[in-house]
Amino acid sequence: MIYYYALLAVIAVERLLEMIVSKANARWSFARGGHEAGQEHFPAMVLLHSCFLVGCAVEPWLSGRTELPAAAPLAFALALSCQGLRWWCIATLGRQWNTRVIVVPGLARIGNGPYRLVRHPNYLAVVVEGIALPAIGGAWITAVLFTACNACLLRTRLDTENRALLMLQQGDDHGLGIGA
Repeated sequence: MIYYYALLAVIAVERLLEMIVSKANARWSFARGGHEAGQEHFPAMVLLHSCFLVGCAVEPWLSGRTELPAAAPLAFALALSCQGLRWWCIATLGRQWNTRVIVVPGLARIGNGPYRLVRHPNYLAVVVEGIALPAIGGAWITAVLFTACNACLLRTRLDTENRALLMLQQGDDHGLGIGA
């Protein structure tokens, strides 16, 4: 189990790196007239993802698990693949990648990299990781709770993103409902 907790620590550091990149990209976007949508659901998203990592760590500890389940090698491979996909998304979107929904007028929608294969590849990574990461340590309750809560939140997030992208394509950045 020590390897599992080490992996969770690495994932936590990775998330902090994402926040650093996201904040820098947000500054860049706002400096170019970017508008943010979906601010009302963002705190819930941060809370859910934070609780997810805590649940991954606490559930196996509380249950007294000392060994990884048989599914751990497959789950580890999936979780690692999710990290690769996540960073492929970040690299592909460059300055346009963000944990928030920020639309910059005049920028073209990116359709290369993983976006040529899947419309929302980062969310695919989040969904798969929501099952794979807790499965490594046998945190099945965390996997189920996160997946259910994430499904609800992801619906809101996708609606927000799709509406923002549609408004951008129509050249109506004021229609985002965010006051410009």
